[in-house]
Amino acid sequence: MNSEEEFYDAETGLESDDSCEVSFKDALVFDSKQVTDGSTTQENGVWERRKTLPAEMISRNNFSVWSILKKCIGMELSKIAMPVVFNEPLSFLQRISEYMEHTHLIHKACSLSDSIDRMQVVAAFAVSAVASQWERTGKPFNPLLGETYELIREDEGYRLISEQVSHHPPISAFHAQSLKQEFEFHGSIYPKLKFWGKSVEAEPKGTMTLELLKHKEAYTWTNPMCCVHNIILGKLWIEQYGTVEIVNHSTGDKCVLNFKPCGMFGKELHKVEGHIQDKSKKKRRVIYGKWTECMYSVDPKVYDAYKKSDKKTGGDSKKLKQEHSCEGEEADEMPDVQETVTVIPGSALLWRITPRPPHSAQMYNFTSFAMTLNELEPGMERLMAPTDCRLRPDIRAMENADIETASSEKERLEEKQRAARRERSKDEEEWSTRWFQLGTNPHTGGEDWLYTGGYFDRNYTDCPNIY
Repeated sequence: MNSEEEFYDAETGLESDDSCEVSFKDALVFDSKQVTDGSTTQENGVWERRKTLPAEMISRNNFSVWSILKKCIGMELSKIAMPVVFNEPLSFLQRISEYMEHTHLIHKACSLSDSIDRMQVVAAFAVSAVASQWERTGKPFNPLLGETYELIREDEGYRLISEQVSHHPPISAFHAQSLKQEFEFHGSIYPKLKFWGKSVEAEPKGTMTLELLKHKEAYTWTNPMCCVHNIILGKLWIEQYGTVEIVNHSTGDKCVLNFKPCGMFGKELHKVEGHIQDKSKKKRRVIYGKWTECMYSVDPKVYDAYKKSDKKTGGDSKKLKQEHSCEGEEADEMPDVQETVTVIPGSALLWRITPRPPHSAQMYNFTSFAMTLNELEPGMERLMAPTDCRLRPDIRAMENADIETASSEKERLEEKQRAARRERSKDEEEWSTRWFQLGTNPHTGGEDWLYTGGYFDRNYTDCPNIY
């Protein structure tokens, strides 16, 4: 296969702790969303979103990533072609839309009158946006240049449009907006990869911008770094780490979140800790939890007192069960999780992950939300753009566990894309994006892909034929 098939996704696979058990006895509740099974009924009561995929995933036991990588020593990682069996039946554009799974947190932030309260809920949303990666070992399909994805959720009060705006480098842009003009959430993502032999480190370059229109506030942040372990040998697992700064450009408030690397013996695996400070740099709240489970907020004085008390009683010196670090001799063994989140008395629960459906492990470890993303709703095909990735035959075949068709269709689409690029080159024609244009983020001053509008007017006569 041609080397232009890119293995660029920053969020390939992960393993996490099996425990989601958390004690909420001492916590107030900020996240009041009711947990459901992910199904939604239309107003007429006739149609419900699906709860499963059409078929279970194909076993990857007979396939080896190393058999691919050993032929590619010295190549750029973005040029390595991967067999379709390592994919999951979603495009990267659909994977991006999973940021919206916990949109209720944005609605909650819109309803709060205090800027610090809004900031802590926005911080919980920023953490929740990466939570769906937990145990996801499949690679999303690389979007074709010009590919789009729309998502309308009237029950959650928003609609989203995304477009693959660049192929080299791969850049995906998205824009979500409230149906009641309460918020806008947008950004562009360019995952930059480094291959370290046993693992892949991914820097998800690009700025996330959340605008709360009623409050005339804009928040910006970048997502944490992530590392996919055991690319060559062993079970895939992921850790996320690095500092995430969320800035309220209207008030000067800032939230600094530290996504902790697993560390020696895995003691810090999945932990997130940080604080909110106002424009005078006074610490107002402490945020803590795990990106795989839940996030809490507590008064800084209460937090400091608890930590001092915990230290005196030896809370930080408990004997660890594991006697190895994240770096194994042969494979980066995922450390056993030492404990779940310990709730500090007086804490407020900001967010709690929605449990996966019971059949998730047989279906690419999808959440209930992810199960619905490639579904064609009744009447939708005649309304949406012909570039929507739900119309991709390779992803549809993969969803139906037809690996042979998925592989052949994937190769056909990629060759069609290459042929179209050769024609543009011959005619000295530049690719023109349809729904986004390169501009300047008004809040950060940095380069960003901005939505130009018009997608939901449903005029797609000049859309490219990419399938």
